[in-house]
Amino acid sequence: MMKHYLTDPEMASLVEAIKLAEDHSSGEIRVHIDETAETDFAKKAFGIFQSLEMHKTKERNAVLFYVNFEHHYLTIIGDEGIHKKVQQEFWDTLHDEITAEFAKGNYYQGLKNAILKTGYELKKYFPVGTENSNELSNDISFS
Repeated sequence: MMKHYLTDPEMASLVEAIKLAEDHSSGEIRVHIDETAETDFAKKAFGIFQSLEMHKTKERNAVLFYVNFEHHYLTIIGDEGIHKKVQQEFWDTLHDEITAEFAKGNYYQGLKNAILKTGYELKKYFPVGTENSNELSNDISFS
């Protein structure tokens, strides 16, 4: 099913976009693709955020893009550090931009644009000094 939405090269490119977006920031970005038929997606997304230990970053500035393509579900979870800086309006606008791209079948471009836009905000509010430790994996996770 995944191949209908993202190719292997596109997924690899999203991982590279995450690396680029996190460059010069202490922020962390993850993409999780859910391929289950679970119905309580919000609860599952929060559980994934916890299981990936995204709430344990030093500055609480991790962002999760949780997607279930088959059920047309997307949620973005920004931990309290980044959420305090960008506010709900940023997430709502980002969500609208992603879903507009998804509606056109541009799944890769929608996610890539959102990752890079999030990275810009992370760099603005959480720039790194001399050391930029990557606290979380950049790989896309699946369930």
